[in-house]
Amino acid sequence: MSAQLSPKVALVTGATRGIGFETVRQLASQGVHVLLAGRDRGKAVEASLKLQSEGLQVEAIALDVTKPDSIATAAQEVAQKHGKLDILVNNAGILVDDATKGVSGQSLGTWRTTFDTNVFGLIETTQAFLPLLKKSDAGRIVNVSSLLGSTSEHQNPESFIYEFKGVPAYNVSKSAVNAWTVHLAHELKDTGIKVNAIHPGYVQTDMNKSGDQQNGELSVPEGARTSVQLALIGNDGPTGGYYYFDQVLPW
Repeated sequence: MSAQLSPKVALVTGATRGIGFETVRQLASQGVHVLLAGRDRGKAVEASLKLQSEGLQVEAIALDVTKPDSIATAAQEVAQKHGKLDILVNNAGILVDDATKGVSGQSLGTWRTTFDTNVFGLIETTQAFLPLLKKSDAGRIVNVSSLLGSTSEHQNPESFIYEFKGVPAYNVSKSAVNAWTVHLAHELKDTGIKVNAIHPGYVQTDMNKSGDQQNGELSVPEGARTSVQLALIGNDGPTGGYYYFDQVLPW
């Protein structure tokens, strides 16, 4: 009798709500054992218990991508409990621009705060978990970017984001995420690890709220689909790409 295969292990950052929470749900629904990561352990536990009540294999883990000690502790915890990581979804992100101040008016504090989470936190988290991903037979890294990170689309007068320059720190941070994705994918091209960036779409999340008005074209479940799709690609799947569902986006 053959031994039962252990389930894939995934970690999703910024997963206590919104797209991250739904990404956890969808991955767990596919039989993946998912570590639901959040800055606040209590909120991560609460979110995990909700999904466990649905019969899903979800485990809470505290991970603040802006704190090196938190990242290191989380990586050590995963190593001790699971010995590997098959999927890392870098979902944590913030948008703190003041849309009334334009491109040149954003404070340096806004730029630094944005990059600390969206870029440096993503890179440090990836570096910490890469040794565990290398122990997987087929590691997958999904970096949640945005179409707002596409420099090509920002220069395309026919694109709907052409005039969308009010959140420059966020936009440029996602451009940096895209560049990091390309470089990391190249470094890992001869391994089993695949690295891709995704645009979730214009999703109805708290980030896209204006006061009491909920903006967005896609539901949260739809917004999680591209992350899940790239997290579960086979060995013949792409690496070093930038996707929205099955569409390849321009850098």
